[in-house]
Amino acid sequence: MSYRVPFCPGSCHGSKRMDDRPRNRQRQARRVTPTGVRILIALSCLILFSSLLVSTSLAQDWVRTGSGLGVDKVRLAVPDFKAANADPQNNALLKTFNDTFWNDLDNSGVVELVSKSFYPLQVPGQPAEVTFNLWNVPPPNAAMLAFGNLGVASGKLTVQGWLYDVKNTASPQVLGKQYTDVPTDGAARLIAHKFADEIIFRLGGGIPGIAESEIYFVSDRSGHKEIWAMDYDGSNQRQLTHQGSISLSPRISPDGSRLAFSSMTKTGWDILMFSLDLNRVVSFPHFGGTNLSPAWSPDGARLALSSSRGGSSEIYVCDASGGNLHRITASKGPDVSPVWNRKTGAQIAFVSGTTGLPQIYTIEADGTNQQRMTDQGYAVSPGWSPNGQFLTLAWTRKYGPGEPGSSDIYLMDIASKQWVQLTHDGGRNDFPSWSPDGRHIVFQSSRSGKEEIWMMLADGTKLHQLTFTGRNTQPNWSWK
Repeated sequence: MSYRVPFCPGSCHGSKRMDDRPRNRQRQARRVTPTGVRILIALSCLILFSSLLVSTSLAQDWVRTGSGLGVDKVRLAVPDFKAANADPQNNALLKTFNDTFWNDLDNSGVVELVSKSFYPLQVPGQPAEVTFNLWNVPPPNAAMLAFGNLGVASGKLTVQGWLYDVKNTASPQVLGKQYTDVPTDGAARLIAHKFADEIIFRLGGGIPGIAESEIYFVSDRSGHKEIWAMDYDGSNQRQLTHQGSISLSPRISPDGSRLAFSSMTKTGWDILMFSLDLNRVVSFPHFGGTNLSPAWSPDGARLALSSSRGGSSEIYVCDASGGNLHRITASKGPDVSPVWNRKTGAQIAFVSGTTGLPQIYTIEADGTNQQRMTDQGYAVSPGWSPNGQFLTLAWTRKYGPGEPGSSDIYLMDIASKQWVQLTHDGGRNDFPSWSPDGRHIVFQSSRSGKEEIWMMLADGTKLHQLTFTGRNTQPNWSWK
């Protein structure tokens, strides 16, 4: 659960007095023509604008380096896969496959897709059909070519796909795969995800792709706030829980088998556990008080949560079964929203109101070495990157009466506390969650007029909406 307090629009600032300047400088100033004043103002604005551009560029550099987005993107051509035979099911399955495959690669952040308008008229469906000098020179000027075919025969869907280095005509094949499944839309989508991930793994520095990952979130489209799931690209949205009350803060376990969440029950706010293997809620202890924001340790052996069982809300840690519950914070204000360091499992970031407005803190998992990470404003919803280097957070940096500001997603380097703003005044943005490859962030935003789930690359680029029905909030990306 995050803090929410109304805030007021901004005010103007006064200018400095200039009466204490030496008289000779005053005389010089009087001799400046109106045109000269305009030139001086324009130069000052240009210098300020240039310094802001340099600062933003430097900030984006360390984000791209730390998130794996800083490498040169491979120029990849991806012509539509061809029909392998004349089966009437091919056309619909080809469209699903081709659309999914292109979008997966386009979303990856590691390739530059060559525009299809540059492709030659004849595209290959088999290796023997590749004409290298049509692809490795302008206008396509591709470094890599992904191509293949799809066909239904004897009640089975078969897809063959290749990845060629078209600059290396002597030994071009980088990858060759064949997939077989039932001839359904879902199977065609899954095969596209699998082949895209194979390509991303090879062209993205050996980091597994995210095309088969899932996102869990809260939606009210059924009439109650329940936990839902969807594929990483927004497809296959489906309801998981049916509590008939209010369920919040879904957190998927590292192995993908269990989902911890908070729900309003007959006894108050409890932590509940949903088994994805059994497709139902399974037993979990009742702790007493208000229990919110469960979070898994990276080994799946422990949970952190916020509980008021001792009076005020504090951060507790327990075993995955709910046993061995013990408190690790003892602040004057409420402590909520814990999240583990996904790299080490040794630290927890959380939100505390101990100094008044909520701020982000870190603490060792044993309760030692508490440190404040944010220095001002209103900071909530920390999320720890898979490599342990960054925190994302929702931050209103200027907050209070007369202060302008909006809730935006920021990224902070843990060691230096250097930060960069990723979203910019597009509604209220909150609850960021990292993709398993560390290159993407999913979050909730009201920029479309109501709360929906959005995704972007970790440097704030390639922003797009994933949900459109009802109000959708609090996304959590799977670990793999």
